Amino acid sequence: MRAAILVEDLFDERELIYPFYRLKEMGFRVDLVGPEAKTYRSKLGLEVKADVSAEPELAEAYDVIWIPGGYAPDRLRRSKKIVEMVRRAVERGKIVAAVCHAPWVLISAGVVKGRRVTGFHSIWDDLRNAGANLVEEEATVDGNIITGTGPDAMPEMMRLLIELMGSSSIPK
Repeated sequence: MRAAILVEDLFDERELIYPFYRLKEMGFRVDLVGPEAKTYRSKLGLEVKADVSAEPELAEAYDVIWIPGGYAPDRLRRSKKIVEMVRRAVERGKIVAAVCHAPWVLISAGVVKGRRVTGFHSIWDDLRNAGANLVEEEATVDGNIITGTGPDAMPEMMRLLIELMGSSSIPK
């Protein structure tokens, strides 16, 4: 199994590190994917190197795509390759998880209309304007899209991911 965690400058450290290790625990090979295969800095200065440069075709290579929040989603959504990769992943039934401000990327990919989603409260108007059915819950799932409000939502998001994968071997 393979997972991609999208990365851009000013990502939230917690929202990258937590899913990185949880997905590894579950047996995933985890790649950091950025607009370019280069080094990116978090909000607090943590540096990580993207293993892979985003290409729309990569949607086929991954079972899960996790999009961290922070200020990175505003930069990620400017990358046509990232946006197209996310759109294709959703269309092909891959699990796509977006936390905090990351649903902005889902909006840009055109995949939230008519779906139950949540996110950080400052983007709720954007979600509504994109046609999403906004739910004021910590985390929610609609089909293959999991969304959460922020770092505190990640344990519930991970539980939903495990549930979507149909795994009974991992405690819920």
